[in-house]
Amino acid sequence: MQPKRLALLALFIAALTAWFALDLGQYLTLEALKAQQAAIDQFYRANPLLVLAAFFLIYVTLTALSVPGAAIMTLAAGAVFGVATGTVLVSFASSIGATLAFLGSRYLFRDAVQARFGAQLRGINEGMARDGAFYLFSLRLVPVFPFFAINLLMGLTPIRTWTYYWVSQLGMFLGTVVYVNAGTQLAQIGSLSDIASPGLLGSFAALGLLPWVGKWIMGLIKRRRVYARWTRPKRFDRNMVVIGAGAAGLVSSLIAATVKAKVTLVETDKMGGDCLNYGCVPSKALIKSARIAEQMRHADRYGLEGSDPRFSFKAVMRRVHHIIAAIEPRDSVERYTGLGVDVVKGYAKIVDPWTVEIACEEGTTQRLTTRSIVIAAGAEPLVPDLPGLAGSGYLTSDTLWEEFAKLDTMPRRITVLGGGPIGCELAQAFARLGAEVTQVELAERVLIREDEDVSALAKTALETSGVIVLTGHEALRVEGQNLIVGSNGAEQAIPHDALILAIGRKARLSGYGLEELGIETHKTVATDEYLATIYPNIFAAGDVAGPYQFTHTASHQAWFASVNALFGQFKRFKADYRVIPWTTFIDPEVARVGLNEQEATAQGIAHEVTVYPMHELDRAIAESATAGFVKVLTPPGKDRILGVTIVGDHAAELLAEYVLAMKHGLGLGKILGTIHTYPTMAEANKFAAGEWKKRNAPQRLLRLVERYHTWRRG
Repeated sequence: MQPKRLALLALFIAALTAWFALDLGQYLTLEALKAQQAAIDQFYRANPLLVLAAFFLIYVTLTALSVPGAAIMTLAAGAVFGVATGTVLVSFASSIGATLAFLGSRYLFRDAVQARFGAQLRGINEGMARDGAFYLFSLRLVPVFPFFAINLLMGLTPIRTWTYYWVSQLGMFLGTVVYVNAGTQLAQIGSLSDIASPGLLGSFAALGLLPWVGKWIMGLIKRRRVYARWTRPKRFDRNMVVIGAGAAGLVSSLIAATVKAKVTLVETDKMGGDCLNYGCVPSKALIKSARIAEQMRHADRYGLEGSDPRFSFKAVMRRVHHIIAAIEPRDSVERYTGLGVDVVKGYAKIVDPWTVEIACEEGTTQRLTTRSIVIAAGAEPLVPDLPGLAGSGYLTSDTLWEEFAKLDTMPRRITVLGGGPIGCELAQAFARLGAEVTQVELAERVLIREDEDVSALAKTALETSGVIVLTGHEALRVEGQNLIVGSNGAEQAIPHDALILAIGRKARLSGYGLEELGIETHKTVATDEYLATIYPNIFAAGDVAGPYQFTHTASHQAWFASVNALFGQFKRFKADYRVIPWTTFIDPEVARVGLNEQEATAQGIAHEVTVYPMHELDRAIAESATAGFVKVLTPPGKDRILGVTIVGDHAAELLAEYVLAMKHGLGLGKILGTIHTYPTMAEANKFAAGEWKKRNAPQRLLRLVERYHTWRRG
């Protein structure tokens, strides 16, 4: 703690010590006030300004120091100064004193508390930044809550000082009037309970509920205003209409059907969405073939004779499509129809908050009225505005599967634009299958969201697989079969037979009627924490809602969207993003959950890092898979897990143990105490926990134990 803060804290402690040591509280009792009332009245009549000033300063000081006595002082204000003057005096003195206590708490403790508990307090901080005045006003109306505690705790939050002052003055005013008025009848008061009776406190509690009732009424007014220009149907054809049959849409419609709601699922293209048809499934099938090819080429690593893999590229692509076809029935129209979902192939447009118009595949048009709507339209590849790109025959992570399936041989030269997860996966896979792959990334490193050591390891893995990785290079234009890139003012032409764009994906937002309804869209559909749009019955889930573009997150959001849509009038659930895992399926895999080092540092979250290298793991050595590590972030001196990054074989599977631990609040001590089969890759998790334990071992206790054992030896 800084010297100024230490000095202020010492002064505060000294003042409190003097208060209790000198028993100054004896002068602020009801009996003392009654005994001295006449003398105070006489002195006030002789020196009105002096008494007013002294009273004001004493009141401010007592409130700022958070010592008892404010209630008696408020009674004294009524007894000596009357209702009008006493109320004005106490109202300002109490608010100023409370604000000083608030500022003292903020200056002394906020930085330390936020640094230590920032992750846990994130939700509270966001709520206070958004609705702090509302919550403070509610608390100020209810004297049951100790005001000194409110002052100190609010100082740890991001609420603005001016907001804190005026809300406090407004919120405490009614209680101030009650106590000051009671002071005018001081002779009839036997104890403070005569003022703060259960009935009066109950009345204040009811007043405290008024803001919440007001918030509900304002919400009702807001909803009526949003719906004002629309005519609500008297009855509805459906309980829910879901737009899009990707992960979010399938889960939303399945949940609705499971709880016996009448639901229609509308899909304009292929059931299963991007993941089944263009993303997760085909890419992982390709990665497996490429990995086998790499193992054949380097079989000498396993004591075998290496050889160049001989294969038909057409057969590889045929296998990819066979795997899609094998999984397809799980997401098919027939399956979901059998589960109770009304599936319609066509293009959906929302024409009003309760009506969806469907341009059906067979050319007809259907209109459905519905209680709720879930928008789950997914995402599509980003295409940059590059000169010459439009007519170049470029491919995306969506279109390459169909186009490559038509080829007898793989393109010899492939350029991949993008150094994120999709770009890295495709670049390594095609390089391992024998293509000359060049990967271009504008940022200074690939996988820019990961820590620098992870990016460096990923780049090494790509280059080992034969990829030419050009980071810090900007794509400028396409000229014929060349991608022109620039770096440090110099241009370079990269020849290619196939150009694959993998710079990211954008939400599908146009054509669904969102603009006409006034639903805000900026990269994603704007929703609240319950995944509702400005219309409380229209929700979004999956890639269109953000903030993550993962299949498992889309399914996760679908539960919140569908349950809130169907049962929100009884209970609504906030979407929970606290523990979201993801993996980049290069070799070695890169898997992460929670914070990494660069995020923790950027957010100012105190942390320590524990790393266990894979080259020390027996199973990794036996598998010749020693590249990578397990990296765990924890608060200093504590085993609570803030985040984990794993690089290595089967990293995605290894990560699941940490996802479970973080979800249920289990620390590294629990992982260390769990038996892991030997020899397995999963032991890396246990050994990482052991590394943390060694670093945080109780050294003083160990020295005492050492002395004990020395004594036992004689």
